[in-house]
Amino acid sequence: MNVRVGPYSVRLAPRALLVTAALLLVACVVAVAAISTGEFTVPVPDIITALVGQGTPVAELIVSKLRAPRVVTGLLVGAAFGMSGAIFQSLTRNPLGSPDFIGFTAGASTGGIIAVVAGGPAMTIAGGALAGCIVTAVLVYALAFRGGVQGYRLVLVGIGANALLLAVNSYLLTRANINDAATAGAWLTGSLSGRGWDHALPVALAVALLVPVCLYLARPMRMIEMGDDAAKAMGIRVEPVRAVAITAGVLLSGVATAAAGPVIFVALAAPQLARRLTRSPGVTMGASALMGAVLLTGADLAAQRLLAPTQLPVGVLTAAIGGTYLALLLRKDRH
Repeated sequence: MNVRVGPYSVRLAPRALLVTAALLLVACVVAVAAISTGEFTVPVPDIITALVGQGTPVAELIVSKLRAPRVVTGLLVGAAFGMSGAIFQSLTRNPLGSPDFIGFTAGASTGGIIAVVAGGPAMTIAGGALAGCIVTAVLVYALAFRGGVQGYRLVLVGIGANALLLAVNSYLLTRANINDAATAGAWLTGSLSGRGWDHALPVALAVALLVPVCLYLARPMRMIEMGDDAAKAMGIRVEPVRAVAITAGVLLSGVATAAAGPVIFVALAAPQLARRLTRSPGVTMGASALMGAVLLTGADLAAQRLLAPTQLPVGVLTAAIGGTYLALLLRKDRH
């Protein structure tokens, strides 16, 4: 179905729109459940009054200061990881082409560990993670560039960089004092615990700025998936599109890691699940973002409630789910 607005024409797939709407509804339900339930239950009407500043002091403390910032951060971080994974899986034409596997998350981890060892505050750790992700991306792109960046070369260079950076991270942890190592280890697990509005705001700003860019790039990236020569024949400027897409994916991954730590497998699983639900032949930015938001927020809710009163870091649960998903994905590809 094509919708024309002035000189522009947009193709809309009914199934993709339906799936996107369903994922948006699920994200809202999970968010409300995460804010409402817990040691102190807050009814839905009280959540609304607390968010607008007209609730009881207890409700406003629980909703506005404790639970809502954590949930909003989870939704935004999940959406950022989902879009970042969709970008890199599209560019590499590989379901394993996510920031978790091609070194960007490991680079962000390196930057975060260096900031911890240097004794920086939480915001310095976030800045170190973002800087580490960007530096790693520049190096991987430069090493993979041979008159252009082919998907398989980007994956191979990224896997090598990932292995090297994991070794560097292990070395840094062994050289740090026990308190810094414990702090870095907790951050490396990936968690939304203690997240406030100061964590949510940078991710919200990055997502707001980069979502239009990602949506604009979705069509040329679909063309690039058919091959560089085919895309060039249809008038796509392949390398500029690829460079802008990589920049957007790196920034999304870096900001998300800075806010919640290196939560693994969300960027891997979200785009694949979104593509299977929408049955889209190409990249699905909106559905991938919403799927990432649902996965991360749902996993955090489960991590808080499954073993209550003990709370698990969300990264533990996403690793368990993601490892199972990866095994199933590899098993399916054998047939």
